[in-house]
Amino acid sequence: MNISIISVGKLKEKYLKLGIEEFTKRLSKYCKLDMIELDDEKCPENLSEKDMLIVKDKEGKKILSKIKNNSYVIALAIDGKNLSSEELADTISKLGVRGHSHITFIIGGSLGLSDEVLKRSDYKLSFSKMTFPHQMMKLILLEQVYRAFRINNNEPYHK
Repeated sequence: MNISIISVGKLKEKYLKLGIEEFTKRLSKYCKLDMIELDDEKCPENLSEKDMLIVKDKEGKKILSKIKNNSYVIALAIDGKNLSSEELADTISKLGVRGHSHITFIIGGSLGLSDEVLKRSDYKLSFSKMTFPHQMMKLILLEQVYRAFRINNNEPYHK
């Protein structure tokens, strides 16, 4: 299985980098992992709705340029479907059985994802109705993907 994570924004916090390094190492046993970090668009705090759309569209074009044609795309979106860890594991397993050997997870920038990216997505996944820093979501996502592989291999960890 090939897993790509496309995220907007550079990771700066050392504690997040350490956690991501740890789960990247752990996941190497189960999949080929490709992490793609894209620069976020610089923008002032008080953007108009129109300016927000422009920023999301610019970031969206960068994201779309990195998605492989044959990839099953899962966008992280607050209005996506909430899954338990077991349900995520089952989803990943079923995708593999159906011949989807490449899954791309997308984490948008601070303003979210463009409509174009959401249209390209095959599935929208939500981790919570709460808002999390997008840099932190990468670590949370990696942990859940690792947990999914452990569940699918009947290995202890997830309880």
